Amino acid sequence: MKKEVLITGGAGYIGTTLIPELLVKGYNVTVYDSLTYEGDILIPYFANPNFKFIKGDILEKDKLQKALEGKDVVIHLAALVGYAACERNHNMTQLVNCDATDSLVEMLTPDQLLLFGSTGSNYGKVPNGICTEETPLNPTSLYAETKTYAEKKAMSHGNTIAYRFATAFGSSPRLRLDLLINDLSYTAFTQKYIAVYESHFMRTFIHIRDIAKSFLFAIDNQDKMKNEVFNVGDWSMNYSKRDVCEMIQKKTDCFVHYADFDGD
Repeated sequence: MKKEVLITGGAGYIGTTLIPELLVKGYNVTVYDSLTYEGDILIPYFANPNFKFIKGDILEKDKLQKALEGKDVVIHLAALVGYAACERNHNMTQLVNCDATDSLVEMLTPDQLLLFGSTGSNYGKVPNGICTEETPLNPTSLYAETKTYAEKKAMSHGNTIAYRFATAFGSSPRLRLDLLINDLSYTAFTQKYIAVYESHFMRTFIHIRDIAKSFLFAIDNQDKMKNEVFNVGDWSMNYSKRDVCEMIQKKTDCFVHYADFDGD
């Protein structure tokens, strides 16, 4: 019997990369999304009989409750993501990231597997530069604070796998240009010039396709992984901002200015 998978916020950066991966595996996929951004990116998936779309806001409890019925796996991606987006609207960030997660978790049945997309931002600044799942959480932004809260709520379900992702990059049908590598690449290509602050800062990165594959891995290995939180990234993807700029410069021949008079 095919697994029934619901993706909240499935029309976003991660969801639109994840949908085809799930469909290829033969899952029945339902996307629940308010289409805050463009929705035409989902049109190609409607040709697949295993795909279904529900237009709904994550804050619409009755509609969300109905969407959850009969689902084996719920991948919760609906959120306001990133420092800038959350700072623009504190109240909406609280409603979407925290209150909506509260409601969703309370609606789930014990046998429904919840996969929660969390973030490495929950750790804040890590003094020794090495971050494991046992590293204390120290969120330093509204985004991280609300995601930390939502992660704890998700784990209270008792049948949950949470992923703290490294900094994402890469192309997706619903492209984000506010991510560091994507932003620098776009600026280098279009303006031939990038200015970088605090170039020594280290980041750990992960490609969007690897994020998508990690969710499939969780579904396939849920019995061994449930009720745990996992960092998702790789040592080989640890780079300083200068490292990233140098790689982009080789591809685009752009000019890079390393500024030392301001902060990031």
